Amino acid sequence: MDIRPILSTLLRHKIAAALIVLEIALTCAIICNALFLISTRLDRMNRPTGLAESEIVRINTAGAGNDDNAEVRAREDAALLRGLPGVIAASSINHLPFDWSSWNSSVSLQPDQQNPNFSANMYYGDEQLVETFGLDIVEGRDFEPGEYVDWDEVQKPGNEGLVGSAIVTRRIAQELFPGQSALGKHIYVGQNPIRIVGVVEHLIRTNDNGGPAQSQFAVILPIRGAFGRFAIRTASERRDEVLKAAADALQQSNPNRIILAQGSFEEMADDWYREDRAMAWLLVTVCIALLVVTALGIVGLASFWVQQRSKQIGIRRALGATRGQILRYFQTENFLLATIGIAIGMVLAFGINQMLMGRYELPRLPLVYLPVGAIALWLLGQLAVLGPARRAAAVPPAVATRSV
Repeated sequence: MDIRPILSTLLRHKIAAALIVLEIALTCAIICNALFLISTRLDRMNRPTGLAESEIVRINTAGAGNDDNAEVRAREDAALLRGLPGVIAASSINHLPFDWSSWNSSVSLQPDQQNPNFSANMYYGDEQLVETFGLDIVEGRDFEPGEYVDWDEVQKPGNEGLVGSAIVTRRIAQELFPGQSALGKHIYVGQNPIRIVGVVEHLIRTNDNGGPAQSQFAVILPIRGAFGRFAIRTASERRDEVLKAAADALQQSNPNRIILAQGSFEEMADDWYREDRAMAWLLVTVCIALLVVTALGIVGLASFWVQQRSKQIGIRRALGATRGQILRYFQTENFLLATIGIAIGMVLAFGINQMLMGRYELPRLPLVYLPVGAIALWLLGQLAVLGPARRAAAVPPAVATRSV
């Protein structure tokens, strides 16, 4: 189809055409970035934790007053929980992912390294921590009984080097020893050399330090302590039953104990990602609203132009133009407007992304979102103009040319 008549017509209606182009450009720019932000939120929510998520429940406690035998009591509590019906494993831990608590330390390859390689999450727990979490050890082994030390002993002056072994995530192993096995290698947590004895596939850190690239920077150390937190692993269908029995057992063993929080790991994760879900749904709503407004704008302009061009349509029909040709005329016209708007919108999309990168430390917008946005707007434009174009094509030449 010769587009010169179309361009000539658009040049005679510059303001209306410019408004549609601007609307499409803004929609394209916002849609591309919104889809990218939705994707980042979904990726964040779907990060692998490494834990047996559906099988874990937690109980956070606090004691009234000082307890000189707190670590002994913590071991007794863990043993009590392991003896409950339905319990697969239980551990006294310093924190659990998504529990709004975070223990971190610097990790280096050399002692007295001025700039540590990175900061990592530190998980402390007793002999059943790995089993309780359901972690997948892909290299090496779990800790041996003789490798566990007590938190109170580690805190004494001169005892910083008591912790001699660690289990790290595959992500840390690859970061520190690319192309090599991390087993037997030493890392420095603070100033203490620690030998890597095992590597787990995944273990998510409990905070967002370091951004998405460091979400798997976690280290497990064999440190027992009275941390007031317990993780319990059971069959998913028995979670409620086991959780109630565990809370009752802990309360009965020490009436002065306070249960601060309890629930399943999935509930914790659901609460942790609440804002991400809300933001994703908000952006979906914005995208839908923008597409609806853009479609209505295209329909309104196309309907107006059909009414204004009834004489032109009638003359073309009288000269032999078919309904299909009239239909293609309006679709081509809309395609040209959409293409110009999309081209401008892509430039705006990168501009908005640069602003978001500078202010909110978001990653760069991947190029794949540009064709996705372009295709969506092309299809939207063609669907929106289809109704007015069909009405234009259906106008009989005799009716359209009465005023000629």
